[in-house]
Amino acid sequence: MNGNDLAERLQVVVAKKISPVGTIHALEQLTGGANRQTLAFEVDLDGRRYPMIIQLGVETPDPVAGISPEVRPADQAHLMIAAAEAGAPAPPVRAILDPSDNLGEGYITERIPGETLGPRIIRDERFVHARPVMARQCGEILAAIHRVDPAKVPFLVSQEPAAHLAANQRIADAYNFRLPALELSFRWLSEHLPKKTGHTVVHGDFRMGNLIVDETGIRCVLDWELAQIGDPMMDLGWLCIRTWRFGGSSPVGGFGSREDLFSAYERASGIPVDPHHVRYWEAFGNMKWALHCLRLGSRGVDNNDIERCAIGRRIEEPLWDFLELIEGRN
Repeated sequence: MNGNDLAERLQVVVAKKISPVGTIHALEQLTGGANRQTLAFEVDLDGRRYPMIIQLGVETPDPVAGISPEVRPADQAHLMIAAAEAGAPAPPVRAILDPSDNLGEGYITERIPGETLGPRIIRDERFVHARPVMARQCGEILAAIHRVDPAKVPFLVSQEPAAHLAANQRIADAYNFRLPALELSFRWLSEHLPKKTGHTVVHGDFRMGNLIVDETGIRCVLDWELAQIGDPMMDLGWLCIRTWRFGGSSPVGGFGSREDLFSAYERASGIPVDPHHVRYWEAFGNMKWALHCLRLGSRGVDNNDIERCAIGRRIEEPLWDFLELIEGRN
């Protein structure tokens, strides 16, 4: 679909679902990833221009599709609505596409101003007052996400830790990829499975890069496509892996302490946090990111995508972090 066709179809959708007098302006593509296309535009309503985002699903061949749960675009929108009702700062949904819109699967949200790039958030003077409060905010936001009533999001897949681990092992098997450190991670994670876990809605990809931040702290949480029903400690551990610190020295996203994250989560949720339990999911997250490097790198080779090939070459970094973590040096 060329840009003119997309703009014309989007104009029809805006008139039908947002306002019959709404006119779109400044349509531009922000990203064109493997799973979705993100575009920004403005809608002229009552003499004012309102910034919007449209997310469109992209169907691309994936040899491991379906092994790990992924949420379809329309269901992501319904999840964000439920999360906002629970008090989480999800993007306000303005429209959900249907087949008659001729744009494929997707949704329209309001565009929240702020920064998403981790290195800028960690280093720029602009965020000097935001960084000290962000670990607390993360704990409070995760508590809100975990309060979402599963009955409102029946499309989410439920996974116990053993099933989640087995799914990742199947991904490695699908690529016929063998690396001693990765095999060790599977064995260690299998031998240390949590014996007692919670069972809530989890975001699945709550980390730096998926948070919109301004001078006051976190404004919005993005990218809900990996949500599922599972152990809430998974979200806390994923946030803490070294990859998402972007060179920052603090363990939570490069900006805060585990203690601030855990205490804020406990106060907001009423759920006690066992640091050893969270560190299991932090170790798990390093294995998971290593596999994602493998997946992205393989796609890069298939599509002559230098950026994804470069990510694939980083597979050993999270595996080193995994070894450091289980030996108590991280």
